[in-house]
Amino acid sequence: MWYGNNIAHSWRRLGFNAGRILKGEKGLPIEQTTKFEFVINLQTARALGIEVPNSIQLLADELIE
Repeated sequence: MWYGNNIAHSWRRLGFNAGRILKGEKGLPIEQTTKFEFVINLQTARALGIEVPNSIQLLADELIE
């Protein structure tokens, strides 16, 4: 299972801020992650003999089969 910041969103923000830095912008604010995702790797869970309840699977943003 993974619950954390959305990696794709973080890379987009990095590119956006890199562009601002290269343009010479000063005083950039510190940003905090606002998009989180919950991913469950069912293939690994099965290999380890862990059964993930359907109620937990419904909460996930992404299921890896």
